[in-house]
Amino acid sequence: MDVFRTDRIRNVVLLGHGGAGKTSLVEAMAYLSGITNRLGKVTDGNTVSDYDKEEIKRKFSITTSVVPIEWGKVKINVLDTPGYFDFVGEVEEAVAAADAAIIVVSGKDGIQVGTQKAWELCEKYNLPRMFFVTEMDIDDVSYRKVVEELTELYGKKIAPLHMPIREEGKFVGYVNIVKQAGRRYIERGQKKECPVPEYLQEYLEQYHETLMESVAEISEEFMDRYFAGEAFSVAEVSAALKMNISDGSIVPVCMGSTINIQGVANLLDDICGYFPSPDQKTCAGMNMKTNEIYQANYDFTKAKSAYVFKTIVDPFLGKYSLIKVCSGVIKGDDTLYNTGKETEEKLNKLYVLEGSKPIEVSELHAGDIGAIAKLNTVTTGDTLSTKNTPLLFGKTEFSVPYTYKRYKTVNKGDDDKVSQALSKMMQEDVTLKVVNDAQNRQTLLYGIGEQHLDIVVSKLKERYKVDVVLSEPKVPFKETIRKKSDVEYKYKKQSGGHGQYGHVKMTFEPSGDLDTPYVFEQVVVGGAVPKNYFPAVEKGVQESVVKGPLAAYPVVGVKAVLYDGSYHPVDSSEMAFKTAAVQAFKKGFMEASPVLLEPIVSMKVSVPDKYTGDVMGDLNKRRGRVLGMNPDADRKGNTVIEADVPMLSIYGYSTDLRSMTGGSGNFSYEFARYEQAPSDIQEKEIAARASAEENE
Repeated sequence: MDVFRTDRIRNVVLLGHGGAGKTSLVEAMAYLSGITNRLGKVTDGNTVSDYDKEEIKRKFSITTSVVPIEWGKVKINVLDTPGYFDFVGEVEEAVAAADAAIIVVSGKDGIQVGTQKAWELCEKYNLPRMFFVTEMDIDDVSYRKVVEELTELYGKKIAPLHMPIREEGKFVGYVNIVKQAGRRYIERGQKKECPVPEYLQEYLEQYHETLMESVAEISEEFMDRYFAGEAFSVAEVSAALKMNISDGSIVPVCMGSTINIQGVANLLDDICGYFPSPDQKTCAGMNMKTNEIYQANYDFTKAKSAYVFKTIVDPFLGKYSLIKVCSGVIKGDDTLYNTGKETEEKLNKLYVLEGSKPIEVSELHAGDIGAIAKLNTVTTGDTLSTKNTPLLFGKTEFSVPYTYKRYKTVNKGDDDKVSQALSKMMQEDVTLKVVNDAQNRQTLLYGIGEQHLDIVVSKLKERYKVDVVLSEPKVPFKETIRKKSDVEYKYKKQSGGHGQYGHVKMTFEPSGDLDTPYVFEQVVVGGAVPKNYFPAVEKGVQESVVKGPLAAYPVVGVKAVLYDGSYHPVDSSEMAFKTAAVQAFKKGFMEASPVLLEPIVSMKVSVPDKYTGDVMGDLNKRRGRVLGMNPDADRKGNTVIEADVPMLSIYGYSTDLRSMTGGSGNFSYEFARYEQAPSDIQEKEIAARASAEENE
């Protein structure tokens, strides 16, 4: 592949709802540009960008892939992202590397939740964007309806560049609104001039007028010309569009059919003509040597630097670090400095990835996207630069995984293999997390949603040949007491020769501190229990609080006081006093009104206003306490519901929330405190733990 200068590069991310046609659009682009000689299909599992076995099996995108399209003298790095919400981490990686976005909309399904989420992402990252309406080959698809829906949502920014020409219901051509001219499709996306049909004249005038109003707003001179009734030239309109699209004040709408490769060439032309090259964007990091802001700005004349926006770890492909060059020109024989980890990395070779196919290149200019193989210390979010100019760029903000399940290895001997496989997968997937919950003897797998976790299990089996099963996790209950108890226990054992003797009198009461397992005090007078046995008694308490007598959960908030006892000059030992303390704890704890404490989380749920009633009703069913409602500052038309909810009740919440809100709701939570569990919950939990203990 040729080397491209910064001004001849476009980095474009494809966004949109699952099934809208993003991968099919990439396939049509690849075919038109000559990368492939046949048009692959998602259903056939032979597309350039969906190459993973899981993607082929499930027939939808799971990971972001990069396909560099050469169009004219421009290289378009197309980032194809998954549309399903469980893979939002992949989308966030791609958006961080992009300079502009195409939001793909299904002509058949119209505006969906994924369409709006794509817009929100573009707003967050300040990305210029276009809409591309697919499936225009379907007879009853209404492009006009999609444009109206978009205008209703996003106002005057929406500017259609084309209108479809239909004959007998078939999509046969389009009207170019800028040029006010008709075009008829011939084979392989080619076109020829044709008259504008009479039935489109009214809409042509309307859409053209909208465009002209936007053009007029560029300057006072243009505004004066507009009001004077003077027409703008096509060149002037195109220049104005480029400016307005780059700053986001205009969002064009294009359309086509990926199956028939119609409208795709127009889209590629528009990407090259209207979207900015990387050097028109800002990019700043921190120079760690001088502690000053460093304006990299995709300037090829500055010191070499790159940001690692994604990692691929594949048993067959190997490890690739996907980079976006932030400044300078990076070459295959360079040695770069990993600023965050303070290590040097010899590159050996540079690649661009065409889906799963690595193509070696000699160099990458600022703004370009490429890949480096086998970098030992490099992970997603790292900055590569030179030792003389050590830079650090801000890391991408990723969605936090809140859905979790317990996992167990099917074959006991595979524990290490599973651990290593998950470690590799976490390098690749930033929204996957493993947490070892030692207190409850379980290992937890965190992801964005249940589908995400199911695919992780499937990948473990397919890629790494290990089986794990997922199940509902144990909730980390805790045990405490509400009253004071006074107990004694005498441990006495005689068995020929040396015996065992330990005698303690102890009180147990609430300490008032639920963050601390226990407080131990001794008030023994007169040497009833010698001082050298005090640590053994405390050791007994210490061991007892690990697994409480009520339901084998950790104990908190207990004050244990040793006030009396007795000893035997020969038979007493540390072991005997520790055993006596353990037994006294069990007895004293159960006599002091023991209770189970359940964890409570503070939850924030952001939902469109129309769903607030349903969501609040559901939170009440989950024993949640709604604390307040506020407008969502980041998402217009959304309300943030704040509530305290028992952790026991939030298992499976991500699936239920999506079902209630059509996928438009999202939530976050953090641990708040422990509270006494209701009696029915306690009874159920104690019975369950008793049964589990019997079976162990």
